[in-house]
Amino acid sequence: MSDEYDSEKFPGNFYQGLLVFLDRARGRGRVRSKGGREVSFEFPFVSVVGAPIGGGMSGIEFLHEGDLIGFDVGWTSKGLRVTMIKPPRAEPHQ
Repeated sequence: MSDEYDSEKFPGNFYQGLLVFLDRARGRGRVRSKGGREVSFEFPFVSVVGAPIGGGMSGIEFLHEGDLIGFDVGWTSKGLRVTMIKPPRAEPHQ
């Protein structure tokens, strides 16, 4: 077994996944990992890379269903949740 970091599998230290659901009104969504596992997230408990600091749903404008994203996870009282999302682009969707 190799202890080398696999930068192809985890580019930028993020898991790779698909944003399969996004409810902008309630500020929550779901990400599907490459392995097929779906993990939920909810604002303000998720950070979006490149978003301004502050606000209840800071960075939601960078996200769109169907985006291929980078993400990280953590354990909460509700189980495994997405804690950080790296959107595919650094500007909001039009």
